This record gives sequence, structure tokens and C-alpha cells, in this order.
Amino acid sequence: MKELNTDLRVLRTKTSIRNALTELIEEKGFEAITVKDITVKAEINRGTFYLHYQDKYDLMDKCQQEIMYQMATIAKTTLSKGVLDSELAFSFAISIFEYLSQNADFMKAVLGPKGDLSFQIKIKEFMRKTLFEDGEQNSFIKQEALLVPERYLTSYISSAHLGVVQQWLQYGRKESPQEMARILSTMTYNGPLFAAGLKK
Repeated sequence: MKELNTDLRVLRTKTSIRNALTELIEEKGFEAITVKDITVKAEINRGTFYLHYQDKYDLMDKCQQEIMYQMATIAKTTLSKGVLDSELAFSFAISIFEYLSQNADFMKAVLGPKGDLSFQIKIKEFMRKTLFEDGEQNSFIKQEALLVPERYLTSYISSAHLGVVQQWLQYGRKESPQEMARILSTMTYNGPLFAAGLKK
């Protein structure tokens, strides 16, 4: 029981530190934040902060690692169900948008203009691996089927998808995860010209 209480206390402390980091990114930008800012906002002492993190960069890195781990788990669970066809891809998109919604404050801050640009690169790399590498035989896009070089296709898809996610987060997630999956699917499968009503 004592161990459970300790675990819960650590979890609460880490949550309050992450919440403080999120608020401070929105207020002053990640680069301007100090450890003192975080401890004051989280209402903890510096010793407690240093029990868990080396500095603000270690804190940011660990928060990002947790996000990437959870998204990779969602991808792995989806790919384990079989070949990633359009139906499975739609289900995967809903799961990702649901997860992003659950972590919306942090994702909005870290992917926003005052956040961490390197995280966007990590997200794009995650998308590339999901499309081309994960599940080997079950990978969504087959190399032999490509009509354009992989690097350009990956860049186009990942930048477009990330832009849609950022837009959704910045403007308050007015659409549900299901609706966002539908919007993204329409643009991805049919192309922007179709989505704009310029192509049948």
C-alpha cells in the first residue's frame, strides 16, 4: 500500500510538472523558461524537480518520449490487426486524434510557435516509419508501388498531416476525432483538389 501511495505521489508530481511546463510554453516560450519558473508554477521545490529530471531539456525530452511511445503503441496495435487498408487506416486516425485530444494542452503548446521545433521532426519521422517500415509485410505503402521518390512522398504526407493536427489543436479542437479522421481521409485518399471541389 505504501508503494502504491508513493507511485501515486510521483505520478501527481510529474503531472503537475508537465502541466507547469505546458502553461509556461504558452506564456513565454520554451527557450525562455527556467527550472525556477517550472518549480514555482508547479508549487514544488527544486530538489523535487531534480529527483525526476536533470534540467528543462530532459523534462521536455521525457514528455516527448512518452507521447511518441504511446503513439507507436497505437500504431503497433492497429498494424497487428492485419494489412493496413483504408478502413484500418481510418480507425488508426481516429485513435491518434483521440490520443492527441487527451493530451491537447501539451501537444498544442509543444507543436505551437513557442514550442519545440525538434518535436515536429520526431513526429514526421514517426509518420514515415508508420507508413513505410512498421509491420514490414503490413506496411501501408509498398516501395515497389511508388510513383514518386519516397523522400518527397514522405515529406508531403507528414507535413500535410502535421499541419492539419496543428490547425485543429490551435483552434480549439472544434471537430471530434471521428470528424478529423474523415477530413484527413478525404484529403489523403482523394487529394486536395477533390477536397476543394475542383475535381470529381
